[in-house]
Amino acid sequence: MSLIGEILPLSHIVLDLEVSSKKRLFEEAAQLLENEAELPNANVFDCLFAREKLGSTGLGQGVAIPHGRHACVKKATGAFIRTKEPVAFDAPDGKPVSLIFILLVPENATGEHLEVLSKLAGRFSQKVVREALMAATSAEEVRTLLTEE
Repeated sequence: MSLIGEILPLSHIVLDLEVSSKKRLFEEAAQLLENEAELPNANVFDCLFAREKLGSTGLGQGVAIPHGRHACVKKATGAFIRTKEPVAFDAPDGKPVSLIFILLVPENATGEHLEVLSKLAGRFSQKVVREALMAATSAEEVRTLLTEE
């Protein structure tokens, strides 16, 4: 199984989430990861928000990869959210985002963190993958698109 496949269970994939801001998106992501990965909601939110203050995790082309390291995270975990309407994200191209992959790793997982970010950036850099993610109708379809090598 691919590295992304190992950290992205189907239960961590949400399609067409209705949120109006980056803050609401992080709140929803924190709730999802609290319920599904048993991570404390406030810690997830604070971790994502603190990283975002350092600079936008928006990549451009409608994609963002909010990420962070935290002591409460025992093993790397991911979540994919596609928003119903694009959300302002301060991406380099100025465009709002709809495709969001949230990545949380243990505090000392530098190598794994960078490897996952690199693989995700590679997948998201492909226009055909972005278009397929926007058209996907199931969590299974999304997971396949993100984990193909």
